[in-house]
Amino acid sequence: MSLFENGTLNLPGMTMDYIRFGRGKTPLVMIPGVGDGLRTVKGMAIPFAFLYRSLARDFTVYVFSRERQLSPKMSTREMAEHLNTALEALGLSSVMAVGVSQGGMIAQWLAIDHPERIERLVLVVTLSRPNETVRQVIARWIGMAERGDFRGIMQDTAERSYSEKRLRQMRRWYMLAGLFGKSSSMERFLIQAESCLTHDAYECLDRILCPTLVIGGEEDQIVTGQASVEMAGRIPGAQLVMVEKLGHGLYEEAPDFLQRVQRFCLDGK
Repeated sequence: MSLFENGTLNLPGMTMDYIRFGRGKTPLVMIPGVGDGLRTVKGMAIPFAFLYRSLARDFTVYVFSRERQLSPKMSTREMAEHLNTALEALGLSSVMAVGVSQGGMIAQWLAIDHPERIERLVLVVTLSRPNETVRQVIARWIGMAERGDFRGIMQDTAERSYSEKRLRQMRRWYMLAGLFGKSSSMERFLIQAESCLTHDAYECLDRILCPTLVIGGEEDQIVTGQASVEMAGRIPGAQLVMVEKLGHGLYEEAPDFLQRVQRFCLDGK
């Protein structure tokens, strides 16, 4: 097991949880999706270090939550500014960045507004502007959150994210998790969900000049696979990988996902 840290940054006007693990010289920053609004990464260093242990030799991996107290109507661009402040506070002048789903939206703005900060960029199951599919899904989740239906959000997310094979294995688990688990704050989730509906970096994607890998799922029922194709077409020189028969949860299901990320961040291939 690699070295690990459960950390909290207390900066002027901002408190942000993060975790760190790994022994590699290269810093790799992972930005999770909208589920961060239900639970931050606080205290999760050991589980993450285990799940992503294959990255620990070559990288020192950081996973950042959004700040604890999000402002109403906060945009993904503002979230990227706060993340940039956190990276600066930790002395991370140049990093590899991996953004998943809403984390990919934040990563886009980080690469656009702070190009010196990002050495290589991986955008996973994300989009650059809302489409009708994501509008319908997010509206459904917002309705559940407003009713305090944590279990409903968990179930709907899983059903839209994973293959039927994976769902057969995990349905009992996520139903129990939804039954007994709860979010400490639906307010954070609502703010993050709403920011997905206003995210629009499409016209600025040509300002992402670092080497970029876009990974999408052909069966994505949340942001669609076409969103990945669209992004890759706008980012200069971007590589595009579309994963067959998998959707929004491909970063957990695709057996070669971590190898692809590792190879790209180390060699650009």
